[in-house]
Amino acid sequence: MGGIVSRLCGEVALPRMLRVRQLFDRSRIEPGDIPRSVFEELSRPELAGAVKPERRIAITCGSRGIANVAVITKAIVDFVKSKGAFPVVIPAMGSHGGASAEGQKALIAGYGVTEEFVGCPILSSMETVVISTSEGAAGIPGEPVFEVRLDKNAAEADGIIVAGRIKPHTDFHGPYESGLMKMMAIGLGKREGADVCHQLGFGHMAKMVPLFGKTIIKNAPVILGFGILENAYSETCRFRAMRPEEIEELEPELLKEARSHLPAIFFDSADVLVVDRIGKDISGNGMDPNVTGASPCSPWISGGLAASRTVILDLSPGTHGAAYGTGAAHAITRRLFDKIDFEACYVNAITSRSLDYVRIPAIADSDREAIQLALRTCVGHERDRPRIIRIADSLHTETISVSEAMEGEARVNKRLEILGGPEEWPFNEEGNLW
Repeated sequence: MGGIVSRLCGEVALPRMLRVRQLFDRSRIEPGDIPRSVFEELSRPELAGAVKPERRIAITCGSRGIANVAVITKAIVDFVKSKGAFPVVIPAMGSHGGASAEGQKALIAGYGVTEEFVGCPILSSMETVVISTSEGAAGIPGEPVFEVRLDKNAAEADGIIVAGRIKPHTDFHGPYESGLMKMMAIGLGKREGADVCHQLGFGHMAKMVPLFGKTIIKNAPVILGFGILENAYSETCRFRAMRPEEIEELEPELLKEARSHLPAIFFDSADVLVVDRIGKDISGNGMDPNVTGASPCSPWISGGLAASRTVILDLSPGTHGAAYGTGAAHAITRRLFDKIDFEACYVNAITSRSLDYVRIPAIADSDREAIQLALRTCVGHERDRPRIIRIADSLHTETISVSEAMEGEARVNKRLEILGGPEEWPFNEEGNLW
């Protein structure tokens, strides 16, 4: 940055940091057991007959960075084939991937979901059809009727298996958040359907998602739901297949279970939270506010860390320049700024009515200056004992770093284990951490 701003930042001394391990429940399905577990779950007697021979079955695949998603998708494809049916994979991600068919196919290819690997066609299209109009949005004034749209290839299939991860949403709370209802309402709605579902804002999403989802169950050829749960280490820990009429009842229970597995930060507050990277492959908001703390960009949720300032250092490679989430930070680096694909950011922001999330905060020339800038502007902190937490991202919080002022808390917390330190920040000659 240079000049007076660099001098002001340079006056801020950064504390030494300790490496800390957070202890979570590690129950999981071993990666090598995933195909067998998928087959066993889909073969439960009460699901018999859902997949019929000679039928074309569409299987959803979303844009989130779901652990083992390629292996899980292939296992569902193989199960469908074993029943004598013809599977196809449908990217189901609303406006993500730059709201283009090519972008959505490329996005899941980055996760390993390719035609060569899964062994069936991937039909990526942004074309949708109106399958119904939905009425009865009680409590939503002036909007009694909504067009409910569905991916054209999915609508024309003989059956749809709605497969997706169930977890707390980043912008609203309700009985149905990120999960199968949302996969149908927004994912399979593509850009047009997502736009309609979002038109009243996140304050109404807890009503809109199940309203649209239930309409799709009633009017589209949904034959199965396949819920995926992960533990706090972003590892697959449970599958739950269900008949379409069971989704409404079972998903809220699975959401409660998923909430208990969030990769939390086991401190209540900090002066500065440093996040190494954000990305759409990490969270819909780049970083999950259920973990990193609610911000002015997410007024409909609560929880997570209470941090006075948040610094973001970089974008994940898997986000392909989509920097949705920068607006929740107070400072970013020029490295991050130079990677931003504004077209991808703005398409997502327009669809979700969330321009706040693509605002650009203060830009610093290095990691060190970004952290110093955030700390210098904190109000009410102990200048000689600042509380700083550094995480890799909101999905990976097993190993974090905390400043010396937090050592006492860490030592008495049974969910924490100090691994080493205190140590100086490992900045290179440019003031960066990598």
